[in-house]
Amino acid sequence: MAKTPPRIAILPTPGMGHLIPLAEFAKRLVLTYRFSVTFIVPTDGPLPKAQKSFLEALIPTGISHLLLPPANFDDLPDDVRAETRISLSVTRSLPSLREAIKTLVSSTRVVALVVDLFGTDAFDVAKEFNLSPFIFFPSTAMVLSLFLRLPDLDGSVSCEYRDLPDPVQIPGCIPVHGRDLFDPVQDRKNEAYKWVLHHAKRYRMAEGIMVNSFKDLECGALKALQEEEPGKPPVYPVGPLIQIGSGNDNDESGCLTWLDNQPRGSVLFVSFGSGGTLSYDQLIELALGLEMSEQRFLWVVRSPNDKIANANYFNVHSQDDPFVFLPKGFLDRTKGCGLVVPSWAPQAQILNHGSTGGFLTHCGWNSILESVVNGIPLISWPLYAEQKMNAAMLTEDIKVALRPKVNENGLIGRVQIANLVKSLMEGEEGKQLRSRMRGLKDAAASVLSDNGSSTKALAGLAQKWKDKISA
Repeated sequence: MAKTPPRIAILPTPGMGHLIPLAEFAKRLVLTYRFSVTFIVPTDGPLPKAQKSFLEALIPTGISHLLLPPANFDDLPDDVRAETRISLSVTRSLPSLREAIKTLVSSTRVVALVVDLFGTDAFDVAKEFNLSPFIFFPSTAMVLSLFLRLPDLDGSVSCEYRDLPDPVQIPGCIPVHGRDLFDPVQDRKNEAYKWVLHHAKRYRMAEGIMVNSFKDLECGALKALQEEEPGKPPVYPVGPLIQIGSGNDNDESGCLTWLDNQPRGSVLFVSFGSGGTLSYDQLIELALGLEMSEQRFLWVVRSPNDKIANANYFNVHSQDDPFVFLPKGFLDRTKGCGLVVPSWAPQAQILNHGSTGGFLTHCGWNSILESVVNGIPLISWPLYAEQKMNAAMLTEDIKVALRPKVNENGLIGRVQIANLVKSLMEGEEGKQLRSRMRGLKDAAASVLSDNGSSTKALAGLAQKWKDKISA
């Protein structure tokens, strides 16, 4: 056993947005620091195709995965929020997690259990087996700072956060209006808020928290997080950890071939991530706004949903052809300057392509980091989760994005969309955003270099784990 590399167990919670950065984290542990990694994956049935393919394709050979037996959710209402469902996927899998850890510990040198932001109930199992409990936080240092502050905030505020007259002060961050805080805290009576608060209170049980960010991007927030405070775990900024490529080399969508034939920096990429959906009326406004802008665009379109903005989060994709919801004649009228693809496109390669000059995004953190690494300025269009907080940071703090305003009908109108797209792609404001984003691109490359701050943070963490094994 002494010759086998130390092992890290990672417990991801549902959603590709959580799994992708954890996989990049695992690759660095294996390739650079000679750990082995096992993903222990809670389920509520057969894995969605995207997650199954992703896990099976994980390389190098030091990374393995095992699926826990499905948790039963038959008692949950249809409208249960994602945060509740995610949390329960862990708590209802604790007995099988315990057995899985027991088997791993009997055959390998397991040193730590890493969970993501809603997995803290697994710390009880880690403690049983003397494993160091750690959190990998796949979002911003700003949101992490809110999590750590939430128990105090909950005790000092009696109204809904959205009704607060003054913005919320988050240590090291720009003030944020209560209405822009993390989605599940917007209704304090809802079960989702109770789960978020439950996890936030348990964050201080961790021996450390890795956050997928870096100092040049969130200097103030990280400085505040790294100030020593009794009971607060050390914070390791290890980002940006992004998926470099999708593995879709044959370009089935035709996006990359189409981009090859467009002028450099001329195309606006439009996508709302793996989970985001628009209402039917908003889909129409976006289509007509893109057409009115007369700019080149590549749009990943999904069937609309008038009820929730994250209808695709658990891979419950509509079977409808999304093209039937587009305005009549739209595809013919925009054929010369636009490409519309259904449901999915190789985002990592698109953002890395020389013809891509802007990104209209839902402000998921993985998408933002991919934009930063490639120096692509943004139009921020937040839909759910922490995306409004991200949008506030992008537009008001680091100033690399434009943000549309919702009109009296609850929509972002076509004229405003057209004007924003023009401004980003060919206006003076767009040039300024592009220049600032190029600076962040250089900074992102620097922090991941041999002597960069994120590389040093991960090296320090790896050494801490190795010291525990040798103690």
